[in-house]
Amino acid sequence: MFKYATLNNISKAGTDRFDGNFEHTDNVDEAQGILVRSAKMHDMTFSDNLLAIARAGAGVNNIPLDRCAQQGIVVFNTPGANANGVKELVIAGMLLASRDIVEGVDWVRSQWNNPDIVADVEKQKKQFAGTEIEGKKLGIIGLGAIGVRVANAAVYLGMDVYGYDPYVGVDNAWHLSRKVTHVTDINEIYRNCDIITIHVPAMDSTKGYISREAIDMMKQGVIVLNMARDVLVDEKAMIAALDAGKVRRYVSDFPNPTVAGHRGCITTPHLGASTEESETNCAIMAADEMQDYLENGNIRHSVNLPDCDAGVCQYASRLTVIHRNVASMISRFSTIMGDAKINIAEMTNKSRGEYAYTIMDLDSAPTEDVIAKLQSAEGVIRVRLVK
Repeated sequence: MFKYATLNNISKAGTDRFDGNFEHTDNVDEAQGILVRSAKMHDMTFSDNLLAIARAGAGVNNIPLDRCAQQGIVVFNTPGANANGVKELVIAGMLLASRDIVEGVDWVRSQWNNPDIVADVEKQKKQFAGTEIEGKKLGIIGLGAIGVRVANAAVYLGMDVYGYDPYVGVDNAWHLSRKVTHVTDINEIYRNCDIITIHVPAMDSTKGYISREAIDMMKQGVIVLNMARDVLVDEKAMIAALDAGKVRRYVSDFPNPTVAGHRGCITTPHLGASTEESETNCAIMAADEMQDYLENGNIRHSVNLPDCDAGVCQYASRLTVIHRNVASMISRFSTIMGDAKINIAEMTNKSRGEYAYTIMDLDSAPTEDVIAKLQSAEGVIRVRLVK
């Protein structure tokens, strides 16, 4: 029996996916798995029982990834599960910024007691008319699950779409419309696009990605959207550009003291992935990932260890090993098994950076002594008998 804990409200559609081998616990220290959304885990101490953390969402900056890898804890996220919700907010943000809808609505609200509002509307509406997005050049930085959906939707809206992503995945490339122009120099987007939206993960290498220098290259009156993470944009430089009239609108899903309420900023209260549908999709994917790992040892959509899928074990036993990605590890495992006269029927090994993961399907069950020898081998982090 596996026990799982939840650090946030997780959609019942997700937790209902667990079969009879799982039960919920309020005691985090006895859980083999944790489902989490936004709860901050950096200051948490993890028990030896913990095997997996599944983030019901894409961003994992609330989880200590490297410390988890060092302790043999697999961290999952749910890429693409909330992509449609974010895509729709990006499209809405483009329309709100282009047509000056927010300012128009605010003006109407301010006239609630004006008996001449009908006549005054005809006098005032020109200042809120804005522009259409059809025919405009849209630059998308990051062609992951969200960026591809935004690109394809913008094509259908009649926009001229340019995408930048030096690491675009094969699956995302297949789903990208042929009408999207893939550029290899991000400066082409900065210099030529009327609207720019960013969709890259928040990492040390991407903080301040849209910098003062990038903003200086942009067209006069550009609209910039950021539904990914606030740290991706140098927001002090963005505010200066708004005040100078260089940037027409900055649309962000991350309210903070720098942008909230500032003229020219349209700031939504972190709504991108907060739809009922997105939360359901994320919870379902997170639960499925955790269940497959705990029951079968398969890793899908990990952010700190390599993905590795060997299906359902068809042999007597399955062992999994999280270890350092160094030479001779596989030969060590084979030697230990050979000395114990245990045949390895199938073996799958994947690596990612300094870590690696091995699944061994065996013709006979290993003894506790064999498992202990594997665990004590140099470079081994965690050994688990799955079956």
